[in-house]
Amino acid sequence: IVFPAWCHSGSTCSLASTICSSSPDRSRVLVSLQLPTMNDLVPTVLIPVSAVLAIIFGLWLWQRVSSISLTPGQSVFRSQNGREYLLEEEQRGDDEVVQKAADIQEAISEGANSFLWTEYKYLGVFMVIMAIAIFALLGSVTPEEGRTRQDEIRNGLFSTIAFVLGAATSILSGFLGMKIATYANARTAVEARKGIAPAFMCAFRSGAVMGFLLAGFGLLNLFIAIVVFQKFYGDDWKGLFEAITGYGLGGSSIALFGRVGGGIYTKAADVGADLVGKVEKDIPEDDPRNPAVIADNVGDNVGDIAGMGADLFGSFAESTCAALVVAAVSELGTSHNWPAMTFPLMISATGILVCIVTTLIATDFKPAKQISEIEHTLKMQLIISTILMTPVALGVAYLALPDTFQLPIPSRTPGQEYDYKAVKNWYMFICVACGLWGGLIIGLQTEYFTSNRYRPTQDVADACRTGPATDIIFGLALGYKSCIIPCIVIAIAIYIANSLAGMLGVACAALGMLTTLSTGLAIDAYGPISDNAGGIAEMAGMGEDIRERTDALDAAGNTTAAIGKGFAIGSAALVSLALFGAYVTRAKIDLLQSSILDPKVFAGLLIGAMLPYWFSAMTMKSVGKAALAMVEEVRRQFNTISGLMEGTARPDYSRCVQISTDSSLREMIAPGRCC
Repeated sequence: IVFPAWCHSGSTCSLASTICSSSPDRSRVLVSLQLPTMNDLVPTVLIPVSAVLAIIFGLWLWQRVSSISLTPGQSVFRSQNGREYLLEEEQRGDDEVVQKAADIQEAISEGANSFLWTEYKYLGVFMVIMAIAIFALLGSVTPEEGRTRQDEIRNGLFSTIAFVLGAATSILSGFLGMKIATYANARTAVEARKGIAPAFMCAFRSGAVMGFLLAGFGLLNLFIAIVVFQKFYGDDWKGLFEAITGYGLGGSSIALFGRVGGGIYTKAADVGADLVGKVEKDIPEDDPRNPAVIADNVGDNVGDIAGMGADLFGSFAESTCAALVVAAVSELGTSHNWPAMTFPLMISATGILVCIVTTLIATDFKPAKQISEIEHTLKMQLIISTILMTPVALGVAYLALPDTFQLPIPSRTPGQEYDYKAVKNWYMFICVACGLWGGLIIGLQTEYFTSNRYRPTQDVADACRTGPATDIIFGLALGYKSCIIPCIVIAIAIYIANSLAGMLGVACAALGMLTTLSTGLAIDAYGPISDNAGGIAEMAGMGEDIRERTDALDAAGNTTAAIGKGFAIGSAALVSLALFGAYVTRAKIDLLQSSILDPKVFAGLLIGAMLPYWFSAMTMKSVGKAALAMVEEVRRQFNTISGLMEGTARPDYSRCVQISTDSSLREMIAPGRCC
């Protein structure tokens, strides 16, 4: 029975390869295997094309947002159903309102740019130091059996290049997300005068720009790095994908400082604006008389947009790299099966295509047209993308992976490098599906605990009747309770994935949770954009009816921001185990050496469990110190600027922005050093 030509290229299952290699006449054997296969050209085309499509789609959405004019004299005073309507700001003229919104947007954009450029200078120094350390450490290790000193130097060099590329991609993703957010906030406020639907479409399209640009650049740069590195590594795929792990390290390193620095900034500004403005001076939120109001709106962008973007990119890069490292030492890597090795990348690539279809539903086919539809529309984005991605992941697993392959797992026998597990292609689909549906469950339960439509948030609001103390106690209790379901979901996903495909399965489960990354980021970025739109509407004096619409968008945005954090934390838990598994597999550490009964391992677990508390204590203290400086400055301006409370004098917004910038960048160093 004749095997086709691809039998000899290593692109079939292990059984066929064994039969072919053992037969004197490799074209004829005594058995027949009818297995679906994928040509090497398919992933080579699919992955970069999907990434480029994501970038093009994101830029197209950006162009649609830019069609909303902030030029005075070009606005249309008609509602979405075409009828004329009267608004409070018409008494002062449309041009004045639009111009004021544009000025506020420019101030927010300048503040965000100032913070990010200053932060990136610090990160540039950090990248140089880390790059030197990575090259020095990896280039000086003692070569293992079968490797030479030149191999280790090459590994150090390319790991350093991958680290810099990952860090640069993370910076680019966060910066582009911040740019579109500060570009769209005023436009969302202006569109809110026409109705809920135009404002919702503007905010969600803007969030989708960030989602697709991040997913596109992240996948494209990783694929290009693999292809270029392959020219130097040749058939040494184990060394190739070991060097690629620097990409994930670079992304997660920038994410650490992006989240900490941006988080300190936004909370310091928020506390300063609310404590003095709302509590002491009894003025509304986002009132233009509050000196910290611009800094507060800037913080939404640098913390919840740039920081979250870098965070999720880091999780995506790390989970992909962990899967590639484990796969490289398996039969997939040793047989040089290109489609199977790129399975994690193809999952992400097809996820982009699914997210494009899903996004069009919310932006064009069925946008939210009433306040009651906003949360439902956003929730359906998660549900639809998960449902569509499930059969797609099944198809990729069946077409890209061999029917069965051998996977090395940590040995149970001391002195033995590995035990081996036979993994079927549909096992990998189950692993991806565990992460995919686990992410959806975490997202839905997060919505339940944070949405004002459900009992938990209503109970917290009801607790306010007896004062802030009982409200805080009740809120903390619900916060702790909200952790139960995500922990159970993650535990089940880890158990199933590890049982079926070892640490490769855990890595693919983490990747499955991030398969709909573009949609998840769009939903997350929508929140801060809507929040900024509400602030701009208040500061520009657009009237109560417009503020009511932006408040509705913002309320849904607070929930979606929590959903984004749920995805980030859930995927991070899976990624951390996947990275540990990749290390154990690559370092050939057996189960006895990594058992928690080993005193050194158990001691390490205790120290690791303590680190989040240490880190949290340092960041909370940093927020407190930065907020103290902000409160003192806001009080000083209210006490010294004549006419500020009456609205006849302009506060010094730039001074508050500078305080938040300096404090957050100074205070982020200690928590970063802790990690």
